Amino acid sequence: MKHLIALTALLAAPAAAQTTPLFASDDPIHVTIRGPIGAIARNAENSTEPRDGQLVLAGSPEVYPIQLSARGITRRTRDVCSFPPIRVEFMQKPAATSLFAHQGRLKLVTHCQPSENYQQQLLLEYSAYRIFNLLSQTSFRARLATVDYQEPNGKAVVTRWGFFLEDIDDVAHRNGMTRPVLGARIQPSQLEPRQAARVGLFEFMIGNLDWSMRAGPEGEPCCHNSRLIAAKGVSALTSVPYDFDYSGLVDAPYAVPPEGFPINSVRNRYFNGFCRLNAETLAAAAEFRAKRPAIEALYGTIPGMSDRIRAKALAYISSFYEVIATDDSVRTKILKKCADETK
Repeated sequence: MKHLIALTALLAAPAAAQTTPLFASDDPIHVTIRGPIGAIARNAENSTEPRDGQLVLAGSPEVYPIQLSARGITRRTRDVCSFPPIRVEFMQKPAATSLFAHQGRLKLVTHCQPSENYQQQLLLEYSAYRIFNLLSQTSFRARLATVDYQEPNGKAVVTRWGFFLEDIDDVAHRNGMTRPVLGARIQPSQLEPRQAARVGLFEFMIGNLDWSMRAGPEGEPCCHNSRLIAAKGVSALTSVPYDFDYSGLVDAPYAVPPEGFPINSVRNRYFNGFCRLNAETLAAAAEFRAKRPAIEALYGTIPGMSDRIRAKALAYISSFYEVIATDDSVRTKILKKCADETK
């Protein structure tokens, strides 16, 4: 019981003092990434070889040697994305006064395809991270950026929105936690129950089934589109979700429901939380209801999002709140479909 109380305190405690500078603000930044961008994009499906490049922070003298590589799985496939997600690795330690202080390797979520529709989908995925930030301190922070991509000779390739993702070790550190070494699969009983319920309800909210809190893809460590961290001296594992492009909120053209679920569109929600967490899910629903004004308000703060996409996102979120309007509604419309943890 003492362990659970300590963990609850950690989850509730302010974390801003330990946040790295890059993720201490939601204000968009402007960077230039210079390197063999065309070659990385063309070869992404078959190669994640790092290539030398530079990162330049606009409006400052900061110029960093970096290595760039394609990353991801589906979005590295050429017939899905012509421009892959990027990994940025700093080749020298950024100064303590730099916006990039304490950064080593960063994930950069990119625009996938050149059309405006994909820009809007990127902003919707970014909004999902912001929503979960409002619900839990144990969440990945994201920093929106205007990115000028250039070839090594300075020739412009494209300028698009992107966003950097906080490293999981930094998520753990600012919450007073660590990242344990895990195998391919864990038991649901190992999960910290309140956060696990919160994650399951959040994934339902955004219409996402492309995740698992208990297992990774075949041959990979736990977990799928989720990372697990733990408070020191506490055995319970806290789930931190990421990668929301397959959600109904984003509604990417390549997104389809995983096999085994009785829905034919990612816009149709299906609850995949564990039955053992039903009581915690009711408590989480109350948290979600309390956060509704803040969640809806954040859509007025995201630059570049069109009025049409903002209205579409708010309507999708509103339909979720209709489902969780009362505890009785949560019981009848969500919890009856909870997942058997033996599956």
